[in-house]
Amino acid sequence: MKPKKQDFSHLSAHQPIGIFDSGVGGLTVAREIKRLLPQENLIYFGDTKHLPYGEKSREAIIGYAVKITNFLLEKNCKAIVIACNSATANALKEVMESVGGRVPVVDVINPVAEKVAFEIHNNVGVIATKATVNSGLYKKTIHKHNKYIKVDELATPLLVPAIEEGFKNHPITHAMIYNYLSNNKLKNIETLILGCTHYPLLMDEIKQYYGNRVRVIDSPTIVANELKMILDRHQILNTDNPKPEYHFYLSDLTKNFEKISKKFFGKSINLELKSL
Repeated sequence: MKPKKQDFSHLSAHQPIGIFDSGVGGLTVAREIKRLLPQENLIYFGDTKHLPYGEKSREAIIGYAVKITNFLLEKNCKAIVIACNSATANALKEVMESVGGRVPVVDVINPVAEKVAFEIHNNVGVIATKATVNSGLYKKTIHKHNKYIKVDELATPLLVPAIEEGFKNHPITHAMIYNYLSNNKLKNIETLILGCTHYPLLMDEIKQYYGNRVRVIDSPTIVANELKMILDRHQILNTDNPKPEYHFYLSDLTKNFEKISKKFFGKSINLELKSL
């Protein structure tokens, strides 16, 4: 039986794109979407009250992800971007069911795993939260497209709390990165996937550790390109919007989120508190 062709003709190019994550990490994806699609309106939900998702049960992550998805649909979003690896790994099926084919859904694991599978990679390492590593989704998805790539996944649970606390280019993050990346599991890798949208905020420190020995995958760019391709294909790409609007909703207001969001999106942004 052929999969049903998706029809998004009821959607308008001027509707916003909905993006969500447990905290500041998804801002790395939102920033790339803003760069690549500068005329799109964006609505971002950061579930700062419940972070880190990587330490939560699958059931809890599903509950949060579905509630946020429904909120973004109520806000008339034309697409949903799950800018969180833990939510993708544990709740993608439930989010898709909740959306019910009304709008396109883009996640942060499948486009990255597919791209890696079709390029020349032999030994790939993945660093991610416990919830993402326990799901094994990166390995399964890469092997679905290319079974010959060796994939080693390592849980690096201390990085998200450190990033959310505002540590960057700091002895604390230097020590964590050295400790995690020197793990035997990652000993022979040629490519590293940052399997958490928070981790690109430490990209400079990670690249500094490796020098030019290991290629570090830029996941937000891959995800933004996937979104652009889908919107273009369904003719809902916004190309006529000189003043795009950016709305940010948080389940708990945090100083670090305010700092990073203003750095990425400009000083005039407003953060609105919204409990799930």
